[in-house]
Amino acid sequence: MSQGTIKSLDSEQGIGYIETDQQQVSFLRSNVQDVVFEELQEGQTVEYEIETGAQGQTATSVRPIAQPVA
Repeated sequence: MSQGTIKSLDSEQGIGYIETDQQQVSFLRSNVQDVVFEELQEGQTVEYEIETGAQGQTATSVRPIAQPVA
């Protein structure tokens, strides 16, 4: 699994963005595991898997592994 930091979250649309040194990928509310989407916070470290589809790469199986840095 890959790791990255949540860059931004849009609760209304149910989409978030994960940033790493190499890339930025989006994820959907339905791809969050172990917590609900609304419990995620910007700056939080997560692990995820990459899936490539018609819209490009997206993150799936998104799980928090650390609390955000204050």
